[in-house]
Amino acid sequence: MHPMRRAATWSDRIPGGPDGRRMLAIALVDRVGSGLWASVSVLYFTYVSHLSIAQVGTLVATAGAIGIAGAPLAGRIADRFPLTRVVIAVQLLRAVSSLGLLATGDYALLLALSAVGSLGDRAASVLTRLYATRVAGPDRVHYQAIHRTVANAGWALGGLAAAAALALGTTTAYQWLLTGDALSFLASALLTLRCGEPPSASRVVTTSRHAAPSTRPATPWRDRTYLAYVATETVLFLDDAVFKVGLPLWIAHATDAPHGLAPLLIVLNNVMVVVLQVPLARFGTTTPAARRLLLPLSAAFATGGIAMALSAGGGAVTATLLLIAAAAAFTLAEMLHATVSWELSVALAPGAAQGAFLGVHGLAQSAQRSIGPLAVTAAIATGPVGWTAFGTFIALTCVIQHRLVRDRLARTPLSVPPVTVSEH
Repeated sequence: MHPMRRAATWSDRIPGGPDGRRMLAIALVDRVGSGLWASVSVLYFTYVSHLSIAQVGTLVATAGAIGIAGAPLAGRIADRFPLTRVVIAVQLLRAVSSLGLLATGDYALLLALSAVGSLGDRAASVLTRLYATRVAGPDRVHYQAIHRTVANAGWALGGLAAAAALALGTTTAYQWLLTGDALSFLASALLTLRCGEPPSASRVVTTSRHAAPSTRPATPWRDRTYLAYVATETVLFLDDAVFKVGLPLWIAHATDAPHGLAPLLIVLNNVMVVVLQVPLARFGTTTPAARRLLLPLSAAFATGGIAMALSAGGGAVTATLLLIAAAAAFTLAEMLHATVSWELSVALAPGAAQGAFLGVHGLAQSAQRSIGPLAVTAAIATGPVGWTAFGTFIALTCVIQHRLVRDRLARTPLSVPPVTVSEH
């Protein structure tokens, strides 16, 4: 008799096997902690550290600027050392940074610790993408979609817990939120210890360099096509600023929609991502398919900009409906772009230098955090015409990227070859 076969479960369909599932659990823990802290950090510095508005602004801006270096630095290091060890080191660094904030009220130390934490945050983002790329192989887009869904759920849970704690309004409540953030990084580091080291073409090249001393991994800083691609990616990430800055300000200053609509649109964004990110990812599981998605992505951005522009011309009901349409269009654009970006950023990178290239790609999202608020406030300042131009500009950038990567992809293998050399 044949042994009874275990029925397949949903977890068996997650790419990457047990390590892939462990990394999803780590993502959930990490993002719950980040959700606890992200929504209250400014309030903590104001009410617990007793910083002035100017000091808080300078601290946040400086830490964010320094954090930009985290992505390329982490990618470069991950090409030279075992990835899981780098992930653990970064998580411990983030934990030390968060715990350090609890122990001091000195402005210089708060600034330094915040900068270290920002470096760690950007580094962790690139490292988790790189791990997914290596552990999931050709199923990386599907895995990234599941990862993003889990991460959004974690953010939501952390944010709800933070909202409940803020109802207390005490110093102890703020301190416990920061402690929870630090503990989430420690837990993530401990969970990473159980993850196996995925195969890496870059480390195979490094360890075999004595056999071929003339072989050097490519550098993204000399790759003009990849740098141009990263520049277009910076523009395509602007949807993030629409939800964080654009929608709340536009609703308050240019439409008749109720002000309470702003947080509801952010909820709509989160719900759409959780429900639709994985199903949409199947349309971009190959490199050619991902490139083709740039055209409907262009239409989604243009639609979002036009709906924002039209929302200024109607009454409360009309404005509300148009703003919901705009939020849905920009959320669709966000999900499509995530799918395209996961595939093309890897497909355009040489296998022997994936970490370095993905690190440079991470600069696009970091740069958007500085450029995005300026872009959406400029659109708001110029009224409906500004939003139309905003959506049209991003739509044209999608078309430019579609053309930019064509020749490169024609010369590049459409999938990352498997690496079979053991790294243990």
